[in-house]
Amino acid sequence: MKVLVVGSGGREHALIKKLRESKAAPQLYCAPGNGGIACDAVCAPVKATDITGMVEYCKQEAIDFVVVAPDDPLAMGMVDALEAAGIPAFGPTGRAAAIEGSKVFAKGLMKKYGIPTAQYETFSQEQEAMAYIRQRGEYPVVIKADGLALGKGVIIAQNEQEAAAALDSIMKDKIFGDSGNQVVVEEFLTGPEVSVLAFTDSKTILPMVSSMDHKRVGEGNTGPNTGGMGCIAPNPHYTKEMADLCMERIFLPTMRAMNEEGRPFKGCLYFGLMLTPKGPYVIEYNCRFGDPEAQAVLPLLDGDLLEIMQAIREERLDQVPVGWKPGASACVILASGGYPVQYEKGKKISGLDAGGQCPGAVVYHAGTQQREDGFYTAGGRVLGVSATAGSLPEALEKAYAAVEDIHFEGMHFRRDIGKY
Repeated sequence: MKVLVVGSGGREHALIKKLRESKAAPQLYCAPGNGGIACDAVCAPVKATDITGMVEYCKQEAIDFVVVAPDDPLAMGMVDALEAAGIPAFGPTGRAAAIEGSKVFAKGLMKKYGIPTAQYETFSQEQEAMAYIRQRGEYPVVIKADGLALGKGVIIAQNEQEAAAALDSIMKDKIFGDSGNQVVVEEFLTGPEVSVLAFTDSKTILPMVSSMDHKRVGEGNTGPNTGGMGCIAPNPHYTKEMADLCMERIFLPTMRAMNEEGRPFKGCLYFGLMLTPKGPYVIEYNCRFGDPEAQAVLPLLDGDLLEIMQAIREERLDQVPVGWKPGASACVILASGGYPVQYEKGKKISGLDAGGQCPGAVVYHAGTQQREDGFYTAGGRVLGVSATAGSLPEALEKAYAAVEDIHFEGMHFRRDIGKY
């Protein structure tokens, strides 16, 4: 069976490594992939957002099943195009992917169906947004670009000056392109953050092990937001009682709301939650596996990922076994010097074997290129070093021990993953 994963980062590498364990023993492909993924799958030079090119490649290679992993192609309707061409695909339709593709849609959905989320207003004019912020006079205030922005489209402004600068950069300077045509201005919530990925076929929803992403670039949760600097699973703040509450107030209502709206969601639905003093609130939805969450959560999956994905597509998720291994998982991201702003590529990576791995952990490649003499950096987030163990301290110890063996010029990482 030929299975293609669309994308080129650490999340895609984590999916491929898990798919390799399937009893169907699939032949794996990745488009476009990266240097490390090439050790586990056949890489094809098709851009993740090239819908026509992807459909053509699948026909040419007689691909049997496609996993569309990133947000952009999902929001653009790649699953719809593949299915229309008779190619079975995992992931939501373009209409269902709007739950991530448009913050305005997602907030409206939660308001309509009574799903707990921060108070908000949406604006398409900068002056009106600023007038509303001044009138409320409450800081910090959260300002979000409406569309996709590589996980970086959220600015927390501490005062009026910062709010004005944030609106300027999003709506006037268009730092996130057309994603900034509209903004959502919402109240600032406090409490521990939790990421919960869930398998859903629009009839059944099965949450995965909870996780904690570390978004800020610096230790102590300082500096600008990134795509994620590390992750642990399970999240220590997420108790059995909290999980039951989230299922009742958030997970099932969201699945049902999407069905009501004629946008049934089939795939991996990501819930970004804040555990506030008033209970759990939704900060954001994603229409796919998180990155780096996938690199911490998937190693704990006790089940056949390919079988689960096929069952989701065929709306029979309740018929396949999905379990979770005991213990904990930790992932530490190694980033290029200067990330998440400007950074150089092409730095030689030492400490990896010919398969792009090192002892004691699993290395997921995010931004790497393979040359004759080894691996080189080719992105902002370069590697995700993941380890599992019986407890979180042991998993962290294993991951950080492996990190010590890996080097490249300008490499930086957070030494406090799991502490916040």
